Amino acid sequence: MINESPADTNRSFGLLQLRGADVHKFLQGQLSNDMSLLAAERFTLAGYHNPQGRVLALLRLCAPEPDQVLALLPAELAEPTMTELRRFVLRAKVTISQETSAAAIAAMARQWPALASLLDPSAHALEVAAGIPQVYGATRAMFVSQMLNLDCIEAISFTKGCYTGQEIIARAHYRGRIKRRMQRFLTESIRELSPGQGVTLNDGRAAQVVDTIRRADGRREFLAVTTLPAHIAPVDQATPAPSQQSSQTLACSPLPLPYALPE
Repeated sequence: MINESPADTNRSFGLLQLRGADVHKFLQGQLSNDMSLLAAERFTLAGYHNPQGRVLALLRLCAPEPDQVLALLPAELAEPTMTELRRFVLRAKVTISQETSAAAIAAMARQWPALASLLDPSAHALEVAAGIPQVYGATRAMFVSQMLNLDCIEAISFTKGCYTGQEIIARAHYRGRIKRRMQRFLTESIRELSPGQGVTLNDGRAAQVVDTIRRADGRREFLAVTTLPAHIAPVDQATPAPSQQSSQTLACSPLPLPYALPE
């Protein structure tokens, strides 16, 4: 039973509004998923990457109208994501604006039930339990796409054509093996954890926290990128840069993900 603590339910969201006749074509060249999947009644997850295939933001998108797309993301990433996307608009018939007012976003959610479901206080715990990652300011550009399992949760299309970071992501998919992936854990005692924090797991693996929620008993359920169990070596070859390391061992237990990870 999750029973997320109220202290972890106050996430701050931003909302990008993209409008114009070319909005789907424009996003098709920027994001990892196929924009033909967008609909009014549900949100589609897609990654926005830099040319090195590292995830700058995860966007939950819907298309209330044929020439309108809404993109939900953490409020701290709304402005930088909007600014970067605007650089690529050029002559496309697209305008991009942002909204970070909680009251305004709540008012919009009353129009679109799909948005309301993402804003529900219980959504965060459900996302962590489902192994759905989020990217925050502290983890922006920290992970390549497959490290966050975007290929396992239908957030990447490998048939849609080019987009920023596509070459690196496709090469990893077809030619490489990703030895570090996001996995799910539960601390054995009350702990404070935050996205981007480096920890050392019980078995000596170095890990970086992706997202976390506090259960009612104070323990932390969290998603973290670390070496896959099948690739554990006597000396962890996935040890991060010194600035990301933590000398403190985190007592925790692995939890299952609701999807399989490629070996």
